[in-house]
Order: sequence, then structure tokens, then C-alpha cells
Amino acid sequence: MGYADIYRKSMQDPEGFWMRQADAIDWVAKPSRALFDRGDNLYEWYADGLLNGCYNAVDRHVENGRGDQAAIIHDSPVTASKTTLTFTELRDKVALLAGALTARGVTKGDRVIIYMPMVPEALVAMLACARIGAIHSVVFGGFAANELAVRIDDCRPKAILAASCGIEPGRVVEYKPLLDGAIEMAGHKPEVCIILQRPQAEATLVEGRDIDWHAAQEGVEPADCVPVEGNHPAYILYTSGTTGAPKGVVRATGGHLVALHWTMKNIYNVEPGEVFWAASDVGWVVGHSYICYGPLVHGNTTVVFEGKPVGTPDAGTFWRVIGEHDVRSFFTAPTAIRAVKREDPKGVEREKYDLSGLRALYLAGERADPDTIEWAQSILRKPVYDHWWQTETGWTIAGNPAGLEALPVKIGSPTVAMPGYDVRILDEAGHPVKSGELGAIAVKLPLPPGTLPTLWNAEDRFRKSYLSHFPGYYETGDAGMIDEDGYLYIMARTDDVINVAGHRLSTGAMEEVLAAHPDVAECAVIGVSDDLKGQAPVGFVCLTKGVNRPHDEITAECVKLVRERIGPVAAFKLAVVVDRLPKTRSGKILRATMVKIADGAEYRLPATIDDPAILDEIRAALQGIGLAPAAAQA
Repeated sequence: MGYADIYRKSMQDPEGFWMRQADAIDWVAKPSRALFDRGDNLYEWYADGLLNGCYNAVDRHVENGRGDQAAIIHDSPVTASKTTLTFTELRDKVALLAGALTARGVTKGDRVIIYMPMVPEALVAMLACARIGAIHSVVFGGFAANELAVRIDDCRPKAILAASCGIEPGRVVEYKPLLDGAIEMAGHKPEVCIILQRPQAEATLVEGRDIDWHAAQEGVEPADCVPVEGNHPAYILYTSGTTGAPKGVVRATGGHLVALHWTMKNIYNVEPGEVFWAASDVGWVVGHSYICYGPLVHGNTTVVFEGKPVGTPDAGTFWRVIGEHDVRSFFTAPTAIRAVKREDPKGVEREKYDLSGLRALYLAGERADPDTIEWAQSILRKPVYDHWWQTETGWTIAGNPAGLEALPVKIGSPTVAMPGYDVRILDEAGHPVKSGELGAIAVKLPLPPGTLPTLWNAEDRFRKSYLSHFPGYYETGDAGMIDEDGYLYIMARTDDVINVAGHRLSTGAMEEVLAAHPDVAECAVIGVSDDLKGQAPVGFVCLTKGVNRPHDEITAECVKLVRERIGPVAAFKLAVVVDRLPKTRSGKILRATMVKIADGAEYRLPATIDDPAILDEIRAALQGIGLAPAAAQA
């Protein structure tokens, strides 16, 4: 059965389709049905089933003869260490940590914040929570104290599991002072903090509250798996809201296990026992779905990588890890591939490693520009699949189901809607637009299993953020179009569609043109306020290593390229060369902040920013072209 048949079945008989997929998961009590309509556009999946997330990810593999298989490979160029945990070893570690939590009064439904770097213990912590039905909330290690405090107050954790430090290239980031600062600021106080001491920076423990990771587990009884309902939250993951307060995305246990299991073979094309690697971080949704739960539930070996695409030690690190650990499917963000391409444009490093076992590269997290895809295809000589999803959905909305049926790749499109997602393109009034026309991307309700049923303690905000704009639909916040073959194109966040003298234009399309310039390694286009036209586009370009031509020559060529390929209607007249672009730690370009700087508007320093100094560089570059009047940072 090919993709079209499977997709049709998921649309015509979602109940039957998703009940069949649920058979791949071990249930203590099977659900009576798949979909539960709670009325008023709220839905749940497998609500009355009973199961355990940790059992499905770990214990069942030990019981089924996979105990000696590697579950986790930790490859850490920043500490020059590599370790492997088998499924049996993982089960024992998880059961002990879960026992330590139980001994300190953590029970089903309690929240636990995890604040850790890319170490195996981060996954052990997540799975220990799942084992006893505690709800984990992973916060990116090294996240600012005030942001951590907001999350402590929102989810009110009974316990916090943290490491003493994280390691960045060339520096150690001490986590404990940030954690102490956050707890001091927060109104809610956790009862216990269990701290993993790393030798690079040992933390001072607060008496009566903090306990050493290993000491906490001494003499405790290993915990058994506690069955939870299918609709019991597995975790809360905060995503930055545009209005400031972060939104706590809730993931229900049953649906997330079923959906992730389905994707491992059908999308990522791996068989149980093979090695899968998502080069992300446990603090992001990719880390939850595809470093921790997805691969382990499916019986794959997962790679936990503590390093960077370049500089740990060079632009060949990704290829080394793939070759050394026989990675079959590799998932990362386009920004990581662009960093490698900028350092090693000819792909010299790739030739040093045997990548014969690799089946494909998967890209997600932001738009994959054609230039990056073509470069990756040419140096890897493997398929490169863009796919599109969100923190809210937890798994692919649109992708190429390579393990089910590899569809022809159209560069610039993440391919087609996955089972359960009825994707539509709507105009402002909520009416469907013709194929090939730009509009808001929405998904007809109900969303499939594994997606968010609500926001933590914020149902009204959930409705307002996602359901109210287009009644009967989930609003993705992205703009795009569907072509005559049903392929979806994501052009921009709806905020990034700019209005130039009445013409709605996609900044993504302009970025595509700039990225095609041979000297451009990375770029961003934003819309700035313009008295005459409403908005006008401005391009920022970062140059490939080794380019030393005059900058004004390059920017003039960029302006000419956009004029030629998009037309004078784009009114693209301003481009500027910058050394780097401001990004979040997960690699998303902070376009909205750049717009505010260009317009001289007040802005808040984004909590997720990787390096705040870049904003000053952007302001200076904008002032060089007559923009960015002095503004206040809120």
C-alpha cells in the first residue's frame, strides 16, 4: 500500500486507522476507541487506555530480547568522551532514578523540571518521570534564570533535576547559579533539586534542598512502571509566545507514543535495531520526539551528541559521527548544514568518512532553502528530505514518507501532508484559495494523535492562539501554498508575509533568491516600515568563508538578482553584508526582533537568543544604510 492509500484511509476512517496504529504500542488496558470528542473543538486520543511511556521505550525491548542492544550512544567532542548504554543498562538507571524521585514524594501527575545539557542522564531523567507518571518539563540547559523562574511558577514542579554545568566550545556554562537565581525569583519553590555533578564545574549544594545525583539513588528501591491513562500528560514543553509569557504545550502519553512509532519507519525509514540520530537538543521538541521517545519506542539506538556542527573540532564532526556509529537516518536543522557549508563549501571533510550506511538527511526547524538542499545533496550523494512540523504538533505535518513510499522531491517543498493532517490554505476570511495561491496554512480539526490537546492551565489561550482565527481549524501561523500535485510550500511565518504597496510578498521567496548567490552562505530578508509603500524588504547576507570581494559589489548583485527573479514589484533595493545573523539556540533567525531594530521600535531581548551581541552588530549594519534610529530595549 502506497502513500496515497494510507493517507486516504486516515482521512476516510481515522478511527479505524489510528486504532490499527495503536497495536504497535503495549497497553496495560487497550483504549475502547481512538478519538474522544470533548465538544467545542477540543479532542483527545486513546483517553481511556492504560499504558506507560517508559515501558514502551525501554522495558519491553529488554523483555523482547533487545537488552544487549545499544539504546543510547553519547558522543561528546566537547569532553572528548564516548559512552554507550544498552537497553538493560538504561532500564536499570531509569528505575533507580525513578525510585529516588518516588522516595522524595514525587508521584503520578507531579511536575518535574529537567535542566540539563546533552548527556545520557537527561534522557534517563525524562524516562524516570514517564516511569512513575510524573510530568516532565525540560528547559534548555543554560536558559536565563528569569525564564526558568517563569516556567517554575507556571508548572509548579515538586522536583528539579539539573546538571552542574554545560559545555560550549571553549567555555563552561555553570547551570547551578542560574538554577539558584531562578528558584529565588520564583514564587513556587521545588521541594528537592537533584544535581548531576560534572567534573568541569562542580556546584555548591544548598543544604536541605539539593542532593547529589548519585547520593539520591543510594539504597532506594528501583521503581516499577506506573500505568497512566492515554490522555495523561507525558510532558509540558514551553514554546516562546509572541506576547511574552511562554506557552506550555501539553503532550498526551498515548497519542504521542503511537504517532512517533508510526513515523520511525514510515518517514525516517529505519528498522528496529538501527542507529538514528537527531542532532538537536533535549530542550527542544526534536529532542523530545526524536532523541528520546521516537527512536527508543521503535527499538532504535539513539545518538546523544554534545557538540556543534562546526568548531568541535571542525566542519567534519557530523560526518564523523555518522560514519563511526553507522547512522542510517540523520535529522538536523538547515542552519546547522549552512554552518558546515560556510566552513567547508567544497565538502572536503565529508570525503574523509564512510557514509555508505546513511540512507538520507532530514531537515526541519525552519525553511530549508534550495541552495542548502542542493549543496547537501551534491556532497552527500544521498536524498535530502525537508519536512515541516511544530513544537505544538510533536511530529511531521508535511514530509516525504520515505519508508512507506519515497515521493519525488520538489526542492522548496516539504512534500505532502502526513496521515491525519487535513491541510488547507485559507484566505483572511477563512475561505480556501486556489492551488498555487499564497494563504494561511490551517489544519482541519481534529488534529491527529500526538499533537497538543491544549496548553498547560491555559485553555483560553489555547483557543485564542490556535482555534479562534479560523473556526473548525488549527491555525499553524505559517503562510504557504499547495500546488496542483498536492505538494505544500511553506513560504514564511504569516508575520513574514510583507505588504509592499498592496502586493503580498513572501520574504522566504526573496531569501531563496539571495541564497542562490555563489558568495552568500546564509541570509535573511525582513520587511521594514516604509512611508510610501507600507513595507519595504531589506536583505542581510553572510558571506562564504574565503570571499573577499567588495561588499557593495555583492549587495548590488543581490538587489539585481531579486529584481530579475521576483520582479520590480518586490521593491528590493537594500541589502547589507553582516558577519552573522541573530538566532535562537535552536537556529531560528530572529526576524521579528530585526524588524523592530530596523524600525526603531522598542523590543524585548528574546529569551532564546544565542548571543545578544549580534543585535548590536545588526543595528550598526542597519544604521549604515540609513535605518535603525535609536530605540529602547524594553
